[in-house]
Amino acid sequence: QARLVESGGGSVQSGGSLRLSCEASGYTYKYRMAWFRQAPGKEREGIATIRNDGHSTYADSVKGRFTVSQDNAKNTMYLQMNSLKDEDTAMYYCATSENPCFYIGCSLRSSTYNSWGEGTQVTISS
Repeated sequence: QARLVESGGGSVQSGGSLRLSCEASGYTYKYRMAWFRQAPGKEREGIATIRNDGHSTYADSVKGRFTVSQDNAKNTMYLQMNSLKDEDTAMYYCATSENPCFYIGCSLRSSTYNSWGEGTQVTISS
């Protein structure tokens, strides 16, 4: 059975760094993978995506601070998070899609993805 498992979350002080991992298993093909986050009382936000050709996209809220990457040999996607801020506190989820999407901004929309992990909590303290 295909599944995504996130790891690497935790608590860190403002200005610090964390690296999240998302291990995929059981998938025969992935067109795109992505990181989303959801803070309490807020909508789920797409923050970074990476296609199987390595092309990446970022939300403005994390651009320049976060870097998404993948290791195809390990079936794992990473999110390197630097210069963390209080507002980065959220549950972080990874997701994958088998298909491309064709409208502007679709790569950061949750509706584009059909498989999700359980999430890993990231808490930033001042």
